[in-house]
Amino acid sequence: MLSNRVRLTSNKAVPVRLNWIDKVKQIMSEIWASRFSYLFITPFMLCFIAFILVPVCAAIVLSFTYFNAIEKPQFIGWTNFQNLISQDLLFLKYALPNTFKFAVIVGPGGYIAAFALAWLITQLPGKFRKWFALAMYTPSLTMGVAMSIIWLPLLSGDRIGYLNSILLQIGFIDEPNLWVTDKAYLMNSMIAVTMWSSMGVGFLAMLAGILNVNPELYEAGRIDGMRSRLQEIWYITIPSMKPQMLFGAVMAIVSTFKAGAIGVELSGQSPTPQYAGHLIINHIDDYGFVRFEMGYAAAISVFLLILMYASNKLCWGLFSENEK
Repeated sequence: MLSNRVRLTSNKAVPVRLNWIDKVKQIMSEIWASRFSYLFITPFMLCFIAFILVPVCAAIVLSFTYFNAIEKPQFIGWTNFQNLISQDLLFLKYALPNTFKFAVIVGPGGYIAAFALAWLITQLPGKFRKWFALAMYTPSLTMGVAMSIIWLPLLSGDRIGYLNSILLQIGFIDEPNLWVTDKAYLMNSMIAVTMWSSMGVGFLAMLAGILNVNPELYEAGRIDGMRSRLQEIWYITIPSMKPQMLFGAVMAIVSTFKAGAIGVELSGQSPTPQYAGHLIINHIDDYGFVRFEMGYAAAISVFLLILMYASNKLCWGLFSENEK
């Protein structure tokens, strides 16, 4: 290879620096040598470029413009971001606080619940394990169906709503509560519904990770003095499945920050009553598809992307296997 050429000077081997033409030739020759490998990843790369890379780059470019989807985009610099963090009272008073509250509760809460349920399922006999796993995973696949046949009748604001009917019968409340149209209850209803449907692929990854932990590690731990299941989980299970824990954390962050339609579906109103369930995603939809201020909507999207990136970096720091 060209990179392995050396020049002998004073009985010492000194590498010869390659110019940029030689470097390009070397890279192209390595690509050609691995051409079949690149052929296999081409479908994924095309989809990644078309549906992720290009939209993200377009959003970043449009965030510095005024664009109403009809006229040519006009470059306005940082104006969209300045207005977002200083003048957009709807964003500062409702969208941002609501998103943080929703994410802080649903993200870690759903993540911990997914791990706890995955661990409990692994303690069951094998013939029951798959059925319980399926029962936990199904809600994440049938959210639309469950919304119409379970949650809307359950949280109905009249006396025939399941939850109001039960609470009235036991004397816990004196009159029906408007669970999805009252600003005092809407956010809590959104959190409950989202937590119920949070057992997605992250849950399955954790379940697989726990099942793949070497049983000999638990035996060694008992010999070394471990006397409780909690110690086994903390010192053996979690360290042994860090990749699955990281994947579950990333999926929890993505699913939490991109949630937005849940409040509109529950309340049947857009925007939600008194903006009680107004999240950043709803703010993007409002400016992008109602007001057609695409440049400003792109700026909000970039802000959300930065939040998700910072959260993912935090997860990488907690669960990465790289030790400094």
